[in-house]
Amino acid sequence: MSLRLPKPPYFEVGVKNYLYGDDVLKLALAAEIASKQYDIDVLFIAPYADIRRVRANTRRLFVLSPYMDLLEPGRGLADVLPESIKAAGADGVVLNHSEKPISLGQLRQSIERARRLELISFVCADTISEAQAVAHFHPDIINPEPSERIGKAADEIDLEFVKESIRAIKEIDSNILVEQAAGISNGQMVYDLIYAGAEATGAASGICCAPDPCRMLDEMVRMTRKAADDRERIQMIKRDTAI
Repeated sequence: MSLRLPKPPYFEVGVKNYLYGDDVLKLALAAEIASKQYDIDVLFIAPYADIRRVRANTRRLFVLSPYMDLLEPGRGLADVLPESIKAAGADGVVLNHSEKPISLGQLRQSIERARRLELISFVCADTISEAQAVAHFHPDIINPEPSERIGKAADEIDLEFVKESIRAIKEIDSNILVEQAAGISNGQMVYDLIYAGAEATGAASGICCAPDPCRMLDEMVRMTRKAADDRERIQMIKRDTAI
């Protein structure tokens, strides 16, 4: 069975611990609506306690667990069993986020474990050199995001970092999807990233800490669609002009 992956350009929503309980489901339902309305795949990183409820109430979303451990079924109180997140309905797992870093050895094993369980491996990297190292493990998605930008609204997009990280990863494995997400706080930033060539972007605090998280999510997914359409239109014009 082949693993179902999001189609670029996609959008990722991180909940972390900004929201909990019914507010998580409310945001997930808003993501489901936006995904359908704008025909954009949306990854929704749900807290462990909400994975099953989010999965049960959505159809289009790719529901991801924020982490997993490497233990096998059996002993291990309070560890996150990979099989349990799969059984709860998760489509994938986030690995090596700056708030939950792991060693390269553990990361390699975790990617392999996710592959065996048919879970999408979404791997974060702090630098381009770390992203290159991770690429040799062939995860499904790499999100290169400098840790100093996470959780903070960026003043502007570093387009040079975007282009260089994409190039560095694709040179090793062209099948890896590359996301750019740290510091995203509004729809214009989403537009700029996708239009510049990013395959995906996303936000956590930029959505969850907004005055109206559901409205901000809708704006960001809508701008993902707009940037993709505008980029495709310009590319078509260039092709026609060349002919």
